[in-house]
Amino acid sequence: MKDFLDWASKLYYEGVPLLSDAEFDLLAHKHNYNTVGYVVTDAVPHTFQMYSLQKCFDIDEAPLDISLCLRTPKLDGAAVSLLYVDGHLKLALTRGDGIHGRDITDKMRELVPNHISMPGLIQLTGEVVAPSSVPNSRNYASGALNLKDLEEFKSRKLTFVAYDAQPTFYSNYEGTLRELQLEGLNVVNTFDSTDYPTDGAVYRINSNEHYEKLGHTSKHPRGAFALKEQKAGVETTLEDVIWQIGKSGVVSPVAILKPVTIGDAVVARATLHNIEYIRELDLEIGCLVEVIRSGEIIPRVVRRLD
Repeated sequence: MKDFLDWASKLYYEGVPLLSDAEFDLLAHKHNYNTVGYVVTDAVPHTFQMYSLQKCFDIDEAPLDISLCLRTPKLDGAAVSLLYVDGHLKLALTRGDGIHGRDITDKMRELVPNHISMPGLIQLTGEVVAPSSVPNSRNYASGALNLKDLEEFKSRKLTFVAYDAQPTFYSNYEGTLRELQLEGLNVVNTFDSTDYPTDGAVYRINSNEHYEKLGHTSKHPRGAFALKEQKAGVETTLEDVIWQIGKSGVVSPVAILKPVTIGDAVVARATLHNIEYIRELDLEIGCLVEVIRSGEIIPRVVRRLD
């Protein structure tokens, strides 16, 4: 499993992820995989570290007072940083491991202003996204950043949406985004994400002073979190039940399903937990069931429909 996770980590940091963040985190936790990042080839350091967001699945368990936060859509694309020096775009990097990324300046010059009016040194962070109408839009966006042919990159349907700037230069986050919009950038709080892939919402403390005082863990800012969506269930047929032995020796039932697409994955198996769970749902071979991807990770049968 370590070799597989090393490979998945490598693909993620190269911009062509094999697994979603949640799926990778689940497997890493389950198999005690704690290798820190992937060494990016031709790595260039970000001026400011790019952190990931703490995840929350229930707003009632939010780690922050949401009345103090600005809520924005969580776009699902490829995160990048832009470094402007005295108003000139000098460097653009993929997220990489958050500390180092790959130089994609030539490509980002096609998507963002090459000159802004802000003096000094400023790093903007944001997401390169493709429309939801594009199959596998997240991988389409990430893969585009690895293209060798600039003309092919230009032909891609891509948009950059800014979601923050460092160092902070306004008293509140809303003011920061408003200034970036005046510079000609798409910004996350006004961008119409209707036709673009999202996977939840981001809550970020509006006061920049408060946000900075909260600081960061080694991985996450304490002043922001991502509220992940629990997707609606999908109907399919329970075709069989098999029993499998886990590493701990526990025998558990697994539903064999008529294959169905949930989100961006084809699901043909789902957990049933134990025999009491099967009895509680009154499941029978051939019955219609509702299936979800719990936390967008593990397929689970939640109820019988017929």
